[in-house]
Amino acid sequence: MKNVKKTIEEILEREVRPRLAIHAGNIEFVDFDEVTGCVSVRLLGMCHGCPLASLTLQHGIEALLKERIKTVVSVVAVV
Repeated sequence: MKNVKKTIEEILEREVRPRLAIHAGNIEFVDFDEVTGCVSVRLLGMCHGCPLASLTLQHGIEALLKERIKTVVSVVAVV
């Protein structure tokens, strides 16, 4: 089985970054805690500080990662 961190990076690269780029935003993968199932990311560009960033994070990015990777429990943004 593929490394979870590598899979997260691939999903972010193929599916999330292109969508965020449409709005002049980006995302950086920070870490994945295998014990808690928490993915840490950093929102960049226009996504950083955007009022809709929390919706994008929870209903977009978190939902996608949880659907694709069963060990992902949550996604949090770090500054």
